[in-house]
Amino acid sequence: MGKKRLEDAIKKINHPVEVTYRCFELDPTMERDVNENIYEKLSKKYGMSIDAAKANTQNVIQMAKESGLEYHMDTMILTNTFDAHRLTMYAKKEGKMQEMTERILYAFFTESKHIGNHETLADLAEDVGLNREAVLQMLSSDEMADEVRADEETAKAYGVTGVPFYLIDKKYALTGAQPTDVFVQALNKIISENKITFLNNDDGMSCDDDGCEIPEK
Repeated sequence: MGKKRLEDAIKKINHPVEVTYRCFELDPTMERDVNENIYEKLSKKYGMSIDAAKANTQNVIQMAKESGLEYHMDTMILTNTFDAHRLTMYAKKEGKMQEMTERILYAFFTESKHIGNHETLADLAEDVGLNREAVLQMLSSDEMADEVRADEETAKAYGVTGVPFYLIDKKYALTGAQPTDVFVQALNKIISENKITFLNNDDGMSCDDDGCEIPEK
C-alpha cells in the first residue's frame, strides 16, 4: 500500500525519482509452510477472538481499496519471505527488481499465492521475463542470501524496526503508509531544501515484528 501511494505521489511531482527496494523481514522466524491463516495467527499472537481479528483487518482492506489495491485476507497464504527476497535481489542483477517486487506483492496480497514455494517463485519470475530454470537453480542454492542479509544489516544500522520505511538521499526518513498527499509534500520539501529532516505523519499505517498499527478512521 505504501509502495502504491509513493508511486502515485511521484507521478504528481515535477522531478525524476529513482526508487530502490530493500530487503526487510517482519518475521524471520516464520516457517515456510504455515498451517494457520492470518486470523488464527493474529488471534494467537494478540489473544483476541477470530471475529476480532477479522474486524481488525477490515480497515486495512478498505485502505488498500482506496489506493486501488485488492487485498484477499481470507485466502492469504502466510510463509517465510527470505527466498522471495533472494529472488528480488536476483532480479535486481537482471534489471527487473521493480517488476519482480510488484509481481510478488500482487501474488501474495491479491492472488493468494504461496510466495515461499520455489516453484511458485519461479513461475512469478518467468512472468516478468526471467529464466525459470535459472531462478530455480538460484533458489536451490544459497545465492543472494548475503545480499539480503546485507540489506537487513543496513536497515538495522539505520534503526529501521518496521515497514514501510523510506530513506531518501540517505538522510531523509519517512515512515508508514502515508497518504499520497503527504508523500507529495515530503518529496517537494526534500527537493526544495537541503537539510536533514525526519518527515512523518501519525496517520500512516506502520508494521513491525509485533504487528501493524492501523490508524482509526
